[in-house]
Amino acid sequence: MSGHSKWNTIKRKKAKVDAERGKAFTRLIKDITIAARESGGDEAANPKLRTAVIAARGANMPSANIERAIKKGTGELPGVVYEEGILEGYGPGGIAIYIDMLTDNRKRTVAEVRHILTKHGGNLAESGAVAWMFEKKGQITVPKEGLDEDNLLMIVMDAGGEDMAGDDDVFEITASTDDLESIRKALESNDIKIESYGLTMNPKNTIKVEVKEAGQLLKILDLLEEHDDVQQVYSNFDIDEAVIEQLES
Repeated sequence: MSGHSKWNTIKRKKAKVDAERGKAFTRLIKDITIAARESGGDEAANPKLRTAVIAARGANMPSANIERAIKKGTGELPGVVYEEGILEGYGPGGIAIYIDMLTDNRKRTVAEVRHILTKHGGNLAESGAVAWMFEKKGQITVPKEGLDEDNLLMIVMDAGGEDMAGDDDVFEITASTDDLESIRKALESNDIKIESYGLTMNPKNTIKVEVKEAGQLLKILDLLEEHDDVQQVYSNFDIDEAVIEQLES
């Protein structure tokens, strides 16, 4: 089993729990605010904002929250000024970790991320150390319920999709960043619900981890995901089913 795919599944399940306690909304609001700040509040003219708003609607965020976040970004309402950034590091066994952050205090966030990594057998690296190990892709997930896999695959591939995989309850669609929007439109024109929509960083190659390293690594990834200033975490680990079973036992 691909560790990266396993982590995607873990993150989706975690996001549902986070949504219940409002944490997912906090991250989505940050995305909307900074997108509006950078390129304006018009979704039609701002692809980054459109992506963030679609993700927020997929998480059932109220329209009023979305509108407020946009207005904070455009300056129509007062708000915190966030800075985007990338942090790169290594986990146990030399596993690459790529972190998207959005913070109002870069020094604080860097120090806290460094502490998480070093405490659990990893370390923070210089800029560019691991970024080359990943490639930016578009990613859409749709709920499996009521969908015919073959029919969905045909729709996705006709619209420019590169790959489609399923786990327990969703299909995960991968595409080039240029084709992401055309796939979204194709799904919507076929009345297919979109659960999540956006960009991801896929590892070009993966590294297999054993039980001890996997336990430490998943702890690091979990703590980073829980950090308020961390938007997304990506890694290039691979893990066998037997190792997963030992970790879950």
